[in-house]
Amino acid sequence: MTYTPVVSIAYHSGYGHTAVIAEAVKVGAIEAGATVHMIKVDEIDEAKWELLTASDAIIFGSPTYMGTASGAFHVFAEASSKIWFVAGWQDKVAAGFTNSGSKSGDKGNTLDYFQTLASQHGMSWVNLGLKPGWNSSTGSENDLNRLGFFDGATAQSNGDQGPEFVHKADIATAEHLGSRVTEQTRVLLAGRAALASV
Repeated sequence: MTYTPVVSIAYHSGYGHTAVIAEAVKVGAIEAGATVHMIKVDEIDEAKWELLTASDAIIFGSPTYMGTASGAFHVFAEASSKIWFVAGWQDKVAAGFTNSGSKSGDKGNTLDYFQTLASQHGMSWVNLGLKPGWNSSTGSENDLNRLGFFDGATAQSNGDQGPEFVHKADIATAEHLGSRVTEQTRVLLAGRAALASV
């Protein structure tokens, strides 16, 4: 039996760069066979909250501002406490992605924040599953995971350039994340079905 995971991408984008990464995550998930919902957390309504709760996986995304996720994402995370009280996201799959202006830019803090949020909800975190790129004499800035993060997909965007200049390697890394989350969620769904039939 083939399982079609339902994946929601809950994200905020301040200037459009993170939205490019969110779309890349979507492409990777769809190509791997998922049904995908894009949810802008600063425009969320009751119907979109219900979509999140009905999803098999939720991928969190935000720019990294001042060492953490954006204020708009924090508002969303705090509002999710209503779901926490009823364990509405318990045992769902979770993952994350972020973007900043600097190569490092303290993006790890944002991914850690997403992981903590997921853990509070009792979700299962999926990491990037890639070795770091661009870390040898034969490496290139065009390598997947060129920024060398493990917890999720990251991107670096120059502050004086628009979203159309988001690095192609970062877009490809985000596509990989969408695919990996879909595949891991499919394994989880198949495992649950197998256990239920025992």
